[in-house]
Amino acid sequence: EFNASPTVPVHLLQIWIIPERAGLPPGYEQRAFPKEEKRGRLCLVASHQGRDGSLSLHQDVDLFACLLDAGGQVAHSLRSGRHAWAQVIEGKVSLNGQALGAGDGAAVSDEAEVVLSAAAPAHLLLFDLA
Repeated sequence: EFNASPTVPVHLLQIWIIPERAGLPPGYEQRAFPKEEKRGRLCLVASHQGRDGSLSLHQDVDLFACLLDAGGQVAHSLRSGRHAWAQVIEGKVSLNGQALGAGDGAAVSDEAEVVLSAAAPAHLLLFDLA
């Protein structure tokens, strides 16, 4: 990763997901997801086999991105046996009532629903995991 700007700092997340089986060829994809697609809702940005225009993953994972205004809220239902991981990139949110700030992450298991509420403008990722 390289920041071409001498004046503007870069902020990035490096996310590693173990593939569903060994020996798969490496791959790389990128796509810009406009803010409008993420504002106030969970936007599917990566999934197994690249469902609905998302980036492709070789794993049973749905990755959502979301931008919330202060007071905004989104909810995501978890199917039986699935788990979630929320990662706050910027802002302050509560995850099922638990306060999280920028840089915080939290695991969710044995819940039917994940509810994310923004106490301040927030940018976050939500992973729906097998």
